[in-house]
Amino acid sequence: MQLTSFTDYGLRALIYLAALPPDKMTSISEVTETYGVSRNHMVKIIHQLSRTGYVDTVRGKHGGIRLGKPARQIGIGQVIRDLEPLQLVNCHGDFCHITPACRLKTVLRDAVTAFLQELDRYTLADLVADNAPLYTLLLGDKTSSGPR
Repeated sequence: MQLTSFTDYGLRALIYLAALPPDKMTSISEVTETYGVSRNHMVKIIHQLSRTGYVDTVRGKHGGIRLGKPARQIGIGQVIRDLEPLQLVNCHGDFCHITPACRLKTVLRDAVTAFLQELDRYTLADLVADNAPLYTLLLGDKTSSGPR
């Protein structure tokens, strides 16, 4: 299974925000520069992360983006559920004539469930806590006090 680039960069954006010092906001431009992704793509991602409550957006001169809740309250499995279209195959009768007898859809559903259950064991804080090399790569010489 491969995540879409939307979900991939959504997770990366959350990691970046979680690595920031608690009182620091950043901009979408900083996130796009860090990961080398198109600004338009990141705007859509941040908009969705904002709609789901993972990111707060603040308008104005002193505005920016930051985590919408503490990193320890952001479950990786739930982020995937919120961002990723998890239908692995098209089982609609118009598309596939074996749908009534096919067992593949059940096997794939069980696999996705197991995948998500494993991801549910981790939070955003688990990805950034005690990870000095990550802070250096993302923030350079700026420091972080750890996950927010």
